[in-house]
Amino acid sequence: MSTPRDSFAAAYACLAAWADLLDRINVFPVADGDTGSNLRISLAPLRNPSENNETTRHLLARSATGNSGNIAAAFFREFCQAESFSQLAEKAALGRDKAWQAIARPCDGTMLSVFDSLAAVLAAHAELPTLYSPLCLALQKAVLASTQLLPDLKKAGVVDSGALAMYIFFDGFFRHLTQQTAATTSIFDIFAGRLAIDSAFRQDLSDCYCVDVVLQLDDKQIAGDDYASNQATVRDNLAKLGESLVVVQDESFLKIHIHTPDPDQLRGRLDAFGDIVQWNDAAIDQGSFKPVPAAGERPSLHLVTDAAGSLPRAMAEGLGITLLDSYIIVGDDCRPESLYTAEQIYPLLRLGCKITTAQASTFERQQHYRSICQQFGPSLYLAVGAAFTGNYDAAMAWKKENALGELLTVIDTGAASGRLALIALLTARHASKFDTPEEILALAQNLVAECSEYVFINELRYLVAGGRVSKASGFFGDMLHMKPIISPTLDGVKKVGLVHSSKGQLAFAVEKLGQRYDRAATPLILLQYSDNEQWVASTVQEHIRSLLPQAEILLTPLSLTSGVHMGPGTWSLAFASLPAAGGPAR
Repeated sequence: MSTPRDSFAAAYACLAAWADLLDRINVFPVADGDTGSNLRISLAPLRNPSENNETTRHLLARSATGNSGNIAAAFFREFCQAESFSQLAEKAALGRDKAWQAIARPCDGTMLSVFDSLAAVLAAHAELPTLYSPLCLALQKAVLASTQLLPDLKKAGVVDSGALAMYIFFDGFFRHLTQQTAATTSIFDIFAGRLAIDSAFRQDLSDCYCVDVVLQLDDKQIAGDDYASNQATVRDNLAKLGESLVVVQDESFLKIHIHTPDPDQLRGRLDAFGDIVQWNDAAIDQGSFKPVPAAGERPSLHLVTDAAGSLPRAMAEGLGITLLDSYIIVGDDCRPESLYTAEQIYPLLRLGCKITTAQASTFERQQHYRSICQQFGPSLYLAVGAAFTGNYDAAMAWKKENALGELLTVIDTGAASGRLALIALLTARHASKFDTPEEILALAQNLVAECSEYVFINELRYLVAGGRVSKASGFFGDMLHMKPIISPTLDGVKKVGLVHSSKGQLAFAVEKLGQRYDRAATPLILLQYSDNEQWVASTVQEHIRSLLPQAEILLTPLSLTSGVHMGPGTWSLAFASLPAAGGPAR
C-alpha cells in the first residue's frame, strides 16, 4: 500500500497536466489567467516532498504565490504532515481550518469548499479501500456547486478554477494512495459545459497590483499564549490595506498576498507590521489568456513542444502551442522552467550558486499527453532531440501502451533552444493553411531539415559545473578566452567553431548567414539572449539587419534549460526560410 508521501508526487503531476486549462477558466477573484501557473509554483515542494515534514512546510510557505497558491499552501502545510492513512482526517481538518483562517474574506464556492468536503468524507470513512468513490463524488459535487455559488462564475459559465485544481490534485492523490487501476473519467465528462468561459462574459477590469510579500515579525508579536489572537489581529488590520488578502504564518514570518492599486503606499504601511524581507509585485493582467478555438476553427493538429525551446510562454499561448516543462532547481526551490525568469537565474549563476535541471517524471509526462489528447484531439508533439532528453522515448512508449496514443504524433526534432522554437513557431503560423494532418506533419518534417542554429558560449566554466566539459578543458579554455560555437543536431551537440571574443562571435554569425542567404532573402531569424539582451538587441540585430534587410527578426530569451548549462553571456542565432504559402519550406 502506498504512503501519503508517495502519493503527493502523483497528485502534483496530475495538477501540472491540467494547469493550462486552469489558467484559461480562471475567473474568481479576478480573471487574470494564472491559477494553474501559480499552483504549479506554489505546490512544487510536493513534487518530491522532503522526508522531513517541517522542511516541506517551510518550502510551501516560501514558494506560495498568488491568491490560489497561498490559500493552497495554508492547507497543504498541515495536510503534508500526514504519515499514514489514519492521520489524513486529522490533518485535512487542521489544514481546512488554516486555509479558512488565512483569508480575510473567505467564501464558499472556492477551493475552501473542496477542503470542507475532503475533511468531511475522511472523517466519515475509516477504511481506505472504500474511500475513493464516495470521496470523488463529494469533491465533484463541491466543484460543480461553485458555478452557482459565485456570481462571476455563473455569468462565465465555468466552475471555479481553484476548486477544480484541488479536485484534480486529490483525485490523483487518492487514486495513487488506494492503487486504483480502472480508467478515469475525463473531466470534460464530469464537468461537461463548465470548462470554457462564455464568450459573452466580461469582468470589470482591475487597476490593482498583485503583491506577494514576506514580513518578519518582532518577538513581541509572536510571544505568549495570545499568539493566534495576535495573528488574527494582524490579518484583520492588513485587510484594510487591499483586496484578496491571504496571510500564511511560518514561525516568525508572515507570507502575505494582497491586491492593491498602490504598491509603494502599501510597502510604506507594511513597515508598521514588521520587516519586509521579500517583495514581489506585478500589475494584474486580465484577459491575457484567449479561449481555445472551437474544433472547426483550429488546425487539424494541435501543436505541442518542449519548453526547452526558446519559445516564451506568452508567445506559445498566442500561437496555440502547448509547452511541456522540465524543472529548474535553485537550492531548495524547484519550479517549471517556463515559470522562472532570466532575472531570477543569471545573477545567481554569476554568484556561483548551484542551479540544476531535472526532467518531469515519466508519470507526469504521461499525464500531460493524456490531458492534451482529451482537450484537443489529434496533436503533433515536436519533441526536443532524443540525444538531449528522454522526452521522445517517453512519448513513444506512452503511444504504444495507451488507447489515446493514436491521437498523438511525435517527431524527434533533434533540436533544442532556438531551433526547436523556430520549428514550432513556423509550423504553428502555417498550419491553418493546410486541410489535413498529413500536410502539417510534412511541413514540420521539412522545417526540421530546414532550420539551423548556432549557440555562442561566453564562458566554459558553466559547462564545467554541469559536467558538460572537463575541468581541465574549462580552465584552459577560459584562461585562453576560448568561446566555442555549438549547434544542436539529431546526433547531439556539435562544435562548429571557436573564437576568442564577442566580435569573433558576431563575425562568425554574419559569415554563416551571408553564405546561406542573398540580400533579398526573407528568412525568419530568432535571436536569443541570456543576460545580454541589450547587446544582442542592438549590436547583433543591427549587423544582421544590415546584411538581410528583408529578414524578419525576433528576439526571445534563451531557453532557461540551455541558459543554466551554458551560463550568462551566452546567445544564440536560429534561422530558416519561410514556407511558401500552401506549400513546404523553400
